Formats: sequence, structure tokens, C-alpha cells
Amino acid sequence: MSILGLRAPARALLLALLVTLVPSGVAAPAVPSAGAAGAAPAARAPATLHVARHGRDSASGSSATPLRTISAAVGRARSGDRVVVHGGTYHEGVVLPAGKRISLRSAPGSRVWLDGSRAVTGWAKEGAHFVHAGWKVEFDSSPTYSWGAPDNDEEAWSFLNRAHPMAAHPDQVWVGGTRLRQVASRARVRPGTFFVDDAGDRLYLGTDPRGRSVRASDIAKAISVRGAGSSVTGIGVRRFAPSVPHMGAVTVEAPRVSLRRMRILDNATTGLHVSARAATLSHLELARNGMLGAGATYADGLRVVALRARRNNTERFNYSPVAGGLKIDRTRGVVIRRSDFSGNAGTGLWLDESSFGIVVTGSSMRRNLHHGLSLEISARAVVADNVVAGNADHGVKINNTSDVSVWNNTIVGNGRPLNIVQDDRDPSDAATPGQDPRRPRPDPTMPWVNGPIEIHNNIVSTSRSANCLLCVEDYSGRFTARQLRVRASGNVYRRPDRGSPSWAVVWSRGSRDPAVFTSVGAFRAATSQERRHLDLVGPAAVRPSLRATRRVVSRTGSVAVGLPRSVARLLARRAGVRHLGAWLG
Repeated sequence: MSILGLRAPARALLLALLVTLVPSGVAAPAVPSAGAAGAAPAARAPATLHVARHGRDSASGSSATPLRTISAAVGRARSGDRVVVHGGTYHEGVVLPAGKRISLRSAPGSRVWLDGSRAVTGWAKEGAHFVHAGWKVEFDSSPTYSWGAPDNDEEAWSFLNRAHPMAAHPDQVWVGGTRLRQVASRARVRPGTFFVDDAGDRLYLGTDPRGRSVRASDIAKAISVRGAGSSVTGIGVRRFAPSVPHMGAVTVEAPRVSLRRMRILDNATTGLHVSARAATLSHLELARNGMLGAGATYADGLRVVALRARRNNTERFNYSPVAGGLKIDRTRGVVIRRSDFSGNAGTGLWLDESSFGIVVTGSSMRRNLHHGLSLEISARAVVADNVVAGNADHGVKINNTSDVSVWNNTIVGNGRPLNIVQDDRDPSDAATPGQDPRRPRPDPTMPWVNGPIEIHNNIVSTSRSANCLLCVEDYSGRFTARQLRVRASGNVYRRPDRGSPSWAVVWSRGSRDPAVFTSVGAFRAATSQERRHLDLVGPAAVRPSLRATRRVVSRTGSVAVGLPRSVARLLARRAGVRHLGAWLG
């Protein structure tokens, strides 16, 4: 029987006897307290490992004796530790491994870059070109997400555009900070271009490198986050060369990962990809990436705040199946707030392939070469308080997506501002791509049929190239707009003149040609929609700042409908408030 099994009085007596029996100068035996039986050892305090350009990988990793590489620090770190990187450029790829929860961050006030390129010197002139011998870097040029697979057969759904056949080749070269374009043979090399001779291990330039720096990408991946709960903060990523199947220069492959205050720039295909649940992307900049700023698949619970995706798809991949700012598919529970998707050669923001539970608020989609915002074969979305302006194709495209609320957006200067289209894709057909394989088939939450769609308090203005303001069509010939439960009221419609466009509304009649209305008033009379609206022909609806004009603001009380509680909560606004267009801060 142990001493802890005795009653308190007996235990006290025994302890007194032990003290009297122990000879003078000899320590008495340690006696555990009653509450300590079976107690786990105290938790280890997180350690901090420092990395600096002047460090050594054999050092201790303290602030006084830092390590030289991030990879060495990550390898030495234990789960829960911090890796703090001091200012400078680091030429390496980093893996945060499974089983380790690591916080990787820049030191306060430091500018840190992971750079996937290296300086290239030793150029010789050969005719009109310049050549560097001994270039042994080779990358995979698979054009799809499957290694070694050919591109899709249908040109409309192929990754590569015929006019840009080298897009999937990840090689990248900069001369004096200017990015060169890759060509397929030495014979095609001209100023502003380069050619990689893999067989001869030679790199050819058409631009004179003399007296200027030359950099070329030689690492494919920057950061792979595989440790659940890890975070990366304040680390810049540039000039990596991921192939399309790598998914991105930075990949999130474990749950509960957060990326904050990162710049992911000038990478060969995709900047960032998330494929795990409960990720948080906050204050990220994704710019000038070759195909896509960022993508997400099976990323349930994704939170995106203050993300900027600009000027992506520099390699000019086809807009479909994927290119542009941010594309999310097969993901449930997506919240996107205060973000900007602008100037991309593709769609600014695209949610696709059975995504569910989507909230897009306080964001901007401007000057993209395809659509501003696309919701496709998905369900349950709130699009509120956004600016969608100057996009070459549709402003907001809603395609086979059910239960959509479109409130208080400013949608101006696009092709078709609001384009609601239905096609014949069937989620129960196993041959039709786009189902979420984690869900039952058919998925009761994912009918791939538009409606109900609520459209309220938006300012809708169009460019002269569009042929309607509110456009509802069913290419399958199955549903009328009424059967799709499209409801519109409280909106402002503006045209520069009655012929631009001549149709205010296109309204599906199912198997028959759609009805077309030359004024919103005629649309109201025929359908009982838009009982409260403003139809402007001539005067502008918004100022250059995209805020509503005085004329529009003065009509708020008679036009706008009260904001419902469910949307007000998402916008941190008062339920019932009346407002036209986006709040714009």
C-alpha cells in the first residue's frame, strides 16, 4: 500500500516518523502530493527559432545565432514552435510537414521573400541571340491538373489557347526586371523572348543581357503547408515555376491553416491553392501569376478577407476551364469579404462545381477580361454590397445556381450586367463533370437549377455593347423565368439611350423564345416585377467614384426595399434600412 492510500491523519504521522528516522544531513525522501498521482508532465513552452541571411544551419537558432535557411528551422522545430525569419531573400522551397503545427512568420518590420529564381551570368553572343551554356533546369509542361495527360479535346474547354501554346511551360526569365516571353524554338527568338533548349542545356535570349541583371526560375514550389493548424505570416513568394499539376506555388494541404499578409507574385501558373478545410486567407496579394491568382477545392469553411487578386493569367490560358483571379469549386461554406478581383485576364471571382453556402460581400470585381463574378452549378449564395464594374463580359453571371440573393450591388459598365442562364446539365448524370464526390448522387442540396433568385436594391448600368440589363434565359427550353422564381424589385436601371441596349429585360418563356421588354415599365406591366424601380435613360446613375448620383440617392425612399435581417446581419447593417447600390465604405 502506498503512502497516498492512507487517511490524512495517518499520513501526517508517518511523515513525522520519516523525518525523525532520517540521519542528520541526509535529505528526506520526496513524497508526492495526493493530487499529483498520474499527472502528465508539464506542457512544453513553444520555442522560437530564428532565421537570417547571415546565419548558419549548424547554429542554435537563437536570435543571436540564427539559422541560415527556413527549411533547417522547420526541420528542427517541434509542433507548436515558431520560426521567425529576418529580412532578406531566401532561395529555397519549404515544406511545413504533417504532424507539426508551426507558425512561420517574418520578423517585425522585416521584408522577407522566398524567391524561386536565381541570377544567371556568363552570356555569349551567337548571331542575333545570347546564350548561356549549362542550363540544366527542366520543368514539366503538363497542361492539365493530371501529370502527363494531354489537354482537353474540345477547344472551348482546353486549358491552352492556340495563340499562346507555351502557356503551360513553367520556365520564366527576367532581364533588367522585365519579364520575357517563352517561345518554342531558337528560330523564333526575338527581342523580348527566350528559348530553353533542354536537350542541349542552353538558355537563349533575344534581349541583350549585357549590363543588366538576368534572373531565371529554377524552383517549382515555394511553400507546401501539410501541418494542421499551421500559419504563415508576412512571407513574400515570387518567381517560382509550378507546373499546372502542382496546383500552386503555395499549397494548403491541411486543415485550420491561416495565411496572412503575404504577397504571391510572378509565379508560372497558379499562385496559391487550398485543398483542406477551415483555411483563413487574410490580407493576401496575388498578382501577375501565369494562370490563376488562387484556387480552392474541397476547402470547406474557407474564409477570405481583404484578398487582392490582380492582373493574373499573364500566360493567357483559356478563360475556361480555369483562369483569372480566384476560382473555388466543390467547397461548402465560403465567406469572402472586403476583397478585390480586378484586371485579371479571365473571370475575377468564380464559384463553381457544386459549391454551397457562399457569401460575397464588400468586394470589388473590376476590369476583368471575362466575367466579374460567376456562380455556376452551385447553390445558396448571398452577393451583397459589391462593386462589379468594367468587365468585358458579364458583370454577374448566375448559371444553374439555386437560392441566390443579390442585394445592394453596383453593377456598371460591363457586358450583360445581370445574366441569369439555365442549361441542361444534370447533377444525377455521372458523365457530367462538376459533382462533389463527397456528397450523395443526386445531391438534394444541389439541383443545378436556377432559383429562387432575389434581385433587390442594385444599381444596374451597362456599356453600349450589351443587349439587355436584366437577362434571364433558359437554353434548355425547360423553364420560364417565373418557374425559376426570379424576383426583382427596388433596382435602378440605367441606359445611355433607349437603343443602348434596346432591350431593358430579356425574360425566359421556357420552350418559346424569351420575351423582350424595351422598358422596365413594360416589364413591370407584363410580369408584376419591379413594382418599385427607377428606369434612367440618359442621366448617369453613378459618379466617377461609382457612388450613386444625387438623382439616384434622392429616390432611395420610393425605390429601395428594406434590407432583410438575414442580409443585414452579414453586412453589419440595420435590418430594414433602405439604400441603393453598394455602400462603398
